[in-house]
Amino acid sequence: MTDSSSHGVNLPAVRRFEAVGFRAWPAAAVTYDGSWQVRLTAGHPSRRLNSVVPLDPADTRDIDIRLEKARKRFEAYGRPLTIRETPLAPPALIDNLRQKGWQRVEEVLVMAADLAGLTLPDTMDHLPSHDIGRFVDANLAVEEAGLAAKPALAEIIGAIRPTTGLFVIEDPVTGPQATVLCVQDNDLAGIMLLAVAPDERRRGLGLEILSAALRWARMRGARTAWLQVVAENAPALSLYRKLGFAESYRYCYWREA
Repeated sequence: MTDSSSHGVNLPAVRRFEAVGFRAWPAAAVTYDGSWQVRLTAGHPSRRLNSVVPLDPADTRDIDIRLEKARKRFEAYGRPLTIRETPLAPPALIDNLRQKGWQRVEEVLVMAADLAGLTLPDTMDHLPSHDIGRFVDANLAVEEAGLAAKPALAEIIGAIRPTTGLFVIEDPVTGPQATVLCVQDNDLAGIMLLAVAPDERRRGLGLEILSAALRWARMRGARTAWLQVVAENAPALSLYRKLGFAESYRYCYWREA
């Protein structure tokens, strides 16, 4: 394996974004089988927290044996075996899954922007909070999710090791309107959990809270911002591209049919 680009994708950049992504959204249990990272989290169903992530295109030994070993680990957690395919995944593994009839689901774009060259709109600024409980309550309200998810989400955010900024826009009468989590990992700033309440959309709140988070990260010395967005989320893609984010690479998941 070499560090040259593969199909137009910069593999060293992929490795770096994958590493910061793991730190920004930490799984409860992480083990390795060769270069395959096995991520499992009993309390949260997120695919990013419950998947096998191969990290070396050349690591193709004993694929069937390793898949079966991984399946047993996932079964112990009550999770379906899920493989996350990034540009670092071995083509032989993906061919193996395809031949066995596995299904490819949820394509996600990883996007990045040069913070130094980013022209942020002159929107209202917001200071980050460090109150995880308040942020989680706000995010669940905005996402219209049940409170049953609160312990797991609070545990995930509490386990993030790099510096975090928790941003919330609230109305004193109607409550939380928008949230975003910014994770600053040295010169990289990751944008997570950006959400706007359904009744508050198309009012510029997403742009406002995202701009506040990016300004905060830039003031703290971050030079590059990154985020992940589902390929079918056209409104979010439009917002990110308008700000200057461009696609770095894509990934998807594979599950047994």
